[in-house]
Amino acid sequence: MKRFKRKILHYIQLNILPYLLQLFVRFIYLTSKKQYHHGTLTTQEKNNQNFIFSMWHGDLLMQPFNYHKFKPNHQLKVIISDHRDGETIRSLVRYLGIDSLSGSSTRGGAKALIGAIKTLKSGVDVAITPDGPKGPIYSIADGLIVIAQKTDTKIVCASSIPSSYWKFKSWDKFILPKPFGKIDFYMSEPFSVTGLTNDEAKKLIYEKMMENQLDK
Repeated sequence: MKRFKRKILHYIQLNILPYLLQLFVRFIYLTSKKQYHHGTLTTQEKNNQNFIFSMWHGDLLMQPFNYHKFKPNHQLKVIISDHRDGETIRSLVRYLGIDSLSGSSTRGGAKALIGAIKTLKSGVDVAITPDGPKGPIYSIADGLIVIAQKTDTKIVCASSIPSSYWKFKSWDKFILPKPFGKIDFYMSEPFSVTGLTNDEAKKLIYEKMMENQLDK
């Protein structure tokens, strides 16, 4: 009986819960006023190169919409940790048109690194939350720098600022925008960390990440 209950709960977590969540997320997006601040790249420049998109863990939820507006009809894979909560997030973002790579800075790091490098070399964009999956908040994990330097790929920092929102009491200060508000979506100009030391790269990424951030 216990085994059966575990299977039911696992099914709910991987299928029913993500489906309901994506409906609510879509409802928030559709009922919100949107303004996009996506830099100066032309459509051709965006299409002719791929990027590593960096976003804080607490600002992950609305980023699929941000990406699809920035690069319509392109493919993105986000690195998501190998744990139960990660499985739920993986199912959720799949409903929102985003694929995933397994691994993180704490679990499956080597697999995530290899997968991200292969993905970028195949012409597909990669997204990473440099302070995920467990923080500390607004920290920059080495994995982002390694991937960018190994592939000589430019980084784009993605963020969103809602006019009204719920803030969770979690380590990442997770933000859920409220419906019928306004959301400002940001994408930084692409920048390179090739040739920088690890400390220099972390400092640059952090500064770029905090330029358009709700909590500074």
